[in-house]
Amino acid sequence: MKTNTLKCADSAPPQYTPLDRETRSNLPTFEAAFHLNRQQQTLRAWACLENGPLRPIRVHGRLAWPVSEIKRLLEAQ
Repeated sequence: MKTNTLKCADSAPPQYTPLDRETRSNLPTFEAAFHLNRQQQTLRAWACLENGPLRPIRVHGRLAWPVSEIKRLLEAQ
């Protein structure tokens, strides 16, 4: 019995909009983590413990990370 499974090499990496061309005001956790070069769980810990360099906006139980704050944080590095 054969199963069809995708290998890592077969799947294309996700494409993210560069921050300088981003038109949205907030990003979901997975995109914010990509731009900040952090794991998603790190951002979730920042939100839960309220001790990180960014504070997300909470919308119906979801986290939205402000693009302006991500840019500000990256420029300070």
